[in-house]
Order: sequence, then C-alpha cells, then structure tokens
Amino acid sequence: MEHKRHKLLSEVADHVTETGVDYGLSSEQAEQLGLAVSDFLASHFGGQNFTFPRDYAYKLSLRDMQIYEEFRGNNWTELSTKYGITERGLRKLIHRVHKQVMAHRQPQLFSFGDNA
Repeated sequence: MEHKRHKLLSEVADHVTETGVDYGLSSEQAEQLGLAVSDFLASHFGGQNFTFPRDYAYKLSLRDMQIYEEFRGNNWTELSTKYGITERGLRKLIHRVHKQVMAHRQPQLFSFGDNA
C-alpha cells in the first residue's frame, strides 16, 4: 500500500531536497533533510489552521534599500521609471529610508526615558 503525504508537506520536502542538492549535499542527505523538515512541520504545527505570510514588508524593505543605494541625488526620473513608482513616491521613500539609516548609525543624544 502506497503512503501519501499531504501536498504541502510533500512540496516542502521536495523543495528542501532540491535546495540541499544545490548547496552540495548528496541526494541521500538532501532527501533526509527534506523529510526531517516536513516531519518537524507536521509534528509541531499539525492540526493548526494559519495563513502563511507573503513577507511583503520584508521584500519591500529590501527593494527600498536597493533604491536608496542606487540613489545619487539627481537620478529621480531614472529610478522612478526603473522601479515603476512616481517621483513623489520615490522622494518619500528616499526620505524615509534615509531617516532609518541615520537612526541606525547615530543613536539619540538625549533619550530621556526612551527605550530607543
């Protein structure tokens, strides 16, 4: 009798196996890793209903940082065309990312009672 696994768990196992081979594992090691990951997911999250996040905010922050790094101060039109956003939106994005970068590089001088 053939044992069938849930489609999600099978696809996770297959993907992890392929990725393991891509990273230099033998096909047997990669297959064992794929099955172990699927077994972990089944035992720890089995029976639960939840929605997988698309990780949209993370992808956007990567894109925003890439745009910021490409920004030279005078290439508004080029970047807005390349990334399909308005020039006004690009200016807001550059300003927002610049504030985040500066806050990360330079802590507040006077942070009375703040947990920053």
